[in-house]
Amino acid sequence: MSDKNKGIILLLISALGFSVMAAFVKLSGDLPSIQKTLFRNAVSAVISLGFVLYYKERFFGKRENQKYLLLRSTLGTLGIVFYFYAIDHLVLSDADMLNKLSPFFTIIFAALFLKEKPMRYQIAAVVVAFAGTMFIIKPQFSVEVVPYLAGMLSAVFAAGAYTVLRVLGDKEKYFTVVFYFSFFSTVVLLPFVILFYEPMTTRQFVYLLLAGTFATVGQFGITLAYKFAPAKEISIFFYSTVVFAAIISIVLFNQAPDLLSVVGYIIIFSALAYMFVKNNAMEKQAKKSAAQ
Repeated sequence: MSDKNKGIILLLISALGFSVMAAFVKLSGDLPSIQKTLFRNAVSAVISLGFVLYYKERFFGKRENQKYLLLRSTLGTLGIVFYFYAIDHLVLSDADMLNKLSPFFTIIFAALFLKEKPMRYQIAAVVVAFAGTMFIIKPQFSVEVVPYLAGMLSAVFAAGAYTVLRVLGDKEKYFTVVFYFSFFSTVVLLPFVILFYEPMTTRQFVYLLLAGTFATVGQFGITLAYKFAPAKEISIFFYSTVVFAAIISIVLFNQAPDLLSVVGYIIIFSALAYMFVKNNAMEKQAKKSAAQ
């Protein structure tokens, strides 16, 4: 099997892992989003700690990388809290699609903070994608729009975290970054969970443990996938989460996205596919020019 195909399979496994995680988060019922986030990340912290101990790496990374690790963890924690809130209040596939806007926000943040000039086709893809979100959000002046805004914010903070990860590059091992983030969020959220703690049934507790387990599967799946193949070549396959989420919504929750949401999905997928094809074309052209 080629490395590219290995990367695609790992990415599909990762997408399924995150989709199942979202299902268990929703199944856990009416618990505070912060409480759900803590359990999700506490499980990830324990599993990633095993990797850190096995490979005898630093628990909290190198001193010179602390500001980036802290910023990545802060942004990532906020992103998950907003995402879990959206999961609880929206059709699962709507929440997932809004969260998957993060690559478009990453283009914007890379231009603003990393001074990476976006290509014209990237700007066009961002504009089209945001037009697609309007079909999902269906803007209105009421409290009903709040969960959709939470979904958008989850993408904004996730994009911020990914932008910081790009700055980190290979300066830290991937399992150290995962452990740092998971441990940080657990410690930061613990006082709030104690303050606003909602009693859980055994079933809810098990659901949250399973959510954390499948989130870790997703986390490591996507990290390993990008070690086999560049993100430019395979990243579009990660958007299979929306398909998985839609199937889970219908089967488990008897919730189906409405027609306008489906139109929004198609528009956003089209923007992604366009950007994916253009990225590959640009890369091939660059290699051809270099060879000449």
